Amino acid sequence: MAGSLRELLPDEELVKFYQQMLLCRDFEESCAEQYAKGHITGFLHLYSGQEAVAVGCTAGLQSSDYILSAYRDHAHAIVRGVEPKKVMAELFGKATGLCKGKGGSMHLFAPELNFMGGYAIVGGQFPIATGLAWASQLREEDRVTACFFGDGSMNQGTFHESLNWARLWDLPVLFICENNFYGIGTEVHRASAQAALHRRTCGYDIPSEKVDGMDVVAVYQATKRAAEWVRERQRPYFIEAVTYRFRGHSMADPAKYRSSSEQEIWKSRDPIPNLSRRLLEEGIVTQTRLDEIAQRCGAIVEDAVKFAMESPWPEDSAVWEDIYV
Repeated sequence: MAGSLRELLPDEELVKFYQQMLLCRDFEESCAEQYAKGHITGFLHLYSGQEAVAVGCTAGLQSSDYILSAYRDHAHAIVRGVEPKKVMAELFGKATGLCKGKGGSMHLFAPELNFMGGYAIVGGQFPIATGLAWASQLREEDRVTACFFGDGSMNQGTFHESLNWARLWDLPVLFICENNFYGIGTEVHRASAQAALHRRTCGYDIPSEKVDGMDVVAVYQATKRAAEWVRERQRPYFIEAVTYRFRGHSMADPAKYRSSSEQEIWKSRDPIPNLSRRLLEEGIVTQTRLDEIAQRCGAIVEDAVKFAMESPWPEDSAVWEDIYV
């Protein structure tokens, strides 16, 4: 983002962005460590590198707005307000987890915070987001539904069906594509005839824009502007946030399909050190305060792991609870 940060946002808001991104990064890297130790099992998809999208977008929304994510959902839940210790306990499968240890990494859910879930099925969140927006419209609620998804899900039929109905019924949905260039190991230009993904919405008469997903302030501004547009016009809008995941698709993916030079280019665009550098250059923070933030974030994550380790497993009888009958 060109220009002075102070001209765009209050100092404390900028510092909050930094702290939230760093907390999410520390949390994800800790998850990788706990997975390697065998404390977290199953599939684990980490968000390292994409933090500017979750933080910037969430800040641009209202707390009453719905948020839905895909299976890379830890950061979205934490930034929305879920306690990191509850997320970690959920990943450990413990009874104190956000979903009592029954959802795991890909199925975080906090309706009290209007975080309406992560979804393991690719594209599974599209029709649900459309339905939530329809419900909001019928109830005449002042609410936007923000639907996060990866570039790989845009070839799913649910994507096209949902965008069609969202425009046909003029529903207040904000579609946010986190384009990290790879659907598992397939680069976007190998799977999409239109690699500029935001342009694909023209077939549904939905306005769209592309934003630098490695710049938290740019993401915030784009989301705030788009959310206000959706809220006022009661029509869908689409944002393509160009970002990059520093790890493989999941912990089972060594990511050998990416060159080291490509990874180095994107790591130079890491939103966390780049924001800290600008905060220092503009005198918004001191190095001492950045160090204090780092210590605080590290302590929160350490406490989350300790909480998860010490928490009990669900009782056997819990298998009969929270199910449809």
